[in-house]
Amino acid sequence: MTPEVQVTLGHSPDSDDAFMAYALSEGLVDTGGLRYRVVQHDIQTLNKMAMAGSLDISAVSAHCFALICHEYAVFTHGASFGRNYGPCLVVRDVVEPTELRGKRIAVPGLLTSAYLGLRMFLREFDAVPMAFDQIMEAVRDGEVDAGLVIHEGQLTHREFGLTQVWNLGEWWNGESGGLPLPLGLVVVRKALGPEVMATVSAHLKASITYGFAHRPEALAFSKQFARDLSTSIVDRFVAMYVNDLSTDMGDTGRLGLQAYLERAHGAGLLRQMPSIDFIP
Repeated sequence: MTPEVQVTLGHSPDSDDAFMAYALSEGLVDTGGLRYRVVQHDIQTLNKMAMAGSLDISAVSAHCFALICHEYAVFTHGASFGRNYGPCLVVRDVVEPTELRGKRIAVPGLLTSAYLGLRMFLREFDAVPMAFDQIMEAVRDGEVDAGLVIHEGQLTHREFGLTQVWNLGEWWNGESGGLPLPLGLVVVRKALGPEVMATVSAHLKASITYGFAHRPEALAFSKQFARDLSTSIVDRFVAMYVNDLSTDMGDTGRLGLQAYLERAHGAGLLRQMPSIDFIP
């Protein structure tokens, strides 16, 4: 590999992504001649950048991956799966979730896996895209009828006086017979070629392993992106989404991803069933 190779690595400012990218971002992994230019954006922005092909490696939503699968492959590590938990629908005044059909619901982007799941469940509603960290305030202030909450808001929405009335992870667990819920993936541009993709894969694995081995330091790094949340909340959130499936999604994770996209395709929410190239 030439010493001048540089690639762009995108991760979102949520704790689980930051935890896994910690060692790479801080130069704690020996990357040899490969240089990483790290960029941080919210997941919807990363999705759009990947759609435009402007990132070599990036965290993206599983939903977004379905639309870029011809250009990008999926690493079998670095993913965020929920096990009977996930993004949730929150309201100010408690209602049955099915009563929200046709209502105004704030969503964290039309390319997110959370949005895709809510479409599978509710089908018809008036989606109001907004930044993920503005959703709970919008629900609290009555600007929308409900909000689809991702990231640490899954743990903190009660502080805004909001109530969860539906949880995507719980719904998917029941619908899929216990498969994990695929939310975020790390993808790599196929045009980089097999050698570079394999090298990046090894570096990403090393970064995740380093985070587990140096958890306090990795959590401290993650906390700077966590929007003034307490260390305990950051710790809980990282524990939810950085787990054994993040190290290797295995057959269970692959089946979860395949089934989720197949369900969306069957519901008419994806034009075609994506082909999935996995990079171990």
